[in-house]
Amino acid sequence: MTAATLSAAAGSRVARVTAVSVVVAARDAQATIGRTLEALRAQTVHEEWEVVVVDDGSSDATARIAAGVAEADPRFRLISQQPAGPAVARNRGVAESRGQLLAFTDADCYPAPGWLSAGVEAARGAVLVQGAVRPEPGRPAGPFDRTVWVSAEVGLYETANLFVTREAFDRAGGFEDWLRPRHGKALAEDVWLGWRVRRGGGRTVFCREAEVHHAVFARSARGYLEERLRLEHFPAIVARVPELRDTLCWRRLFLSRRTAAFDAGVAAVAAAAAARSPLPLAAAIPYAAMAVRRAARFRSSAPKAVAVDLAADAVGLAALVRGSVAARTPLL
Repeated sequence: MTAATLSAAAGSRVARVTAVSVVVAARDAQATIGRTLEALRAQTVHEEWEVVVVDDGSSDATARIAAGVAEADPRFRLISQQPAGPAVARNRGVAESRGQLLAFTDADCYPAPGWLSAGVEAARGAVLVQGAVRPEPGRPAGPFDRTVWVSAEVGLYETANLFVTREAFDRAGGFEDWLRPRHGKALAEDVWLGWRVRRGGGRTVFCREAEVHHAVFARSARGYLEERLRLEHFPAIVARVPELRDTLCWRRLFLSRRTAAFDAGVAAVAAAAAARSPLPLAAAIPYAAMAVRRAARFRSSAPKAVAVDLAADAVGLAALVRGSVAARTPLL
């Protein structure tokens, strides 16, 4: 049975409106999507629910794995499309779904068994719920590995763990594919959706009990450095959503406390060189303390972690400066 036939057959056997629709957009996620879907099958929730997986033009076994789960469980459906990006894929999933509450997670995330029920409960008092995201247990992240943490509502509204009512989603116009970076996949479609909901008067909450675990991916030092190039796009995000200066940024001008400390360190080194005195270097102490504190967690890899972090923060500063000029808004 082909993916298209399977999708059509699965769609015909779910005739009634469901309470919750989980939308998972996936591309080339064969290493993780099987575990993601099994985690969804293990949800302990009393409401009627469904899962719509949108395969966004994968070139690996992602669609085959999702099709196998859909064959075994009528609550799961697979939609396949040509590569169009995460915003289009999620909008397609919503269009094919029937739930009055929409739940989003990613194909490299593993929701805890109580995730869906906690999100449903939190959504009784809000139209948008940001859930907690933590690295998968038992898989410590190395100094350069990639994973995701979400421990509070800071305004980024990560779709690794997000709930929104269909009414609010439709009123906001769904996900908008407005920012295409030069490095890596598209980003910020979720940020922009969340803030359009908020600007429309929608109440939002953060729910720690709705927990998702994000996969930990091994990454080289080079990959870690290249990731910082994407900071170039954060000034454009803040230009579109200036409210982030209050919810996300440090002292409104800096992306984070760490970038502020690094910038102060760079200025201190420049001042010390100009004055031919070590006294200005005192301003670099906060950054040095941050760098040492983070590197100490990696023991034998600590010296390399410090060196690569220094280079990564320099790349990040250059990217933010470039992005600030392009977006005509300062963010350092």
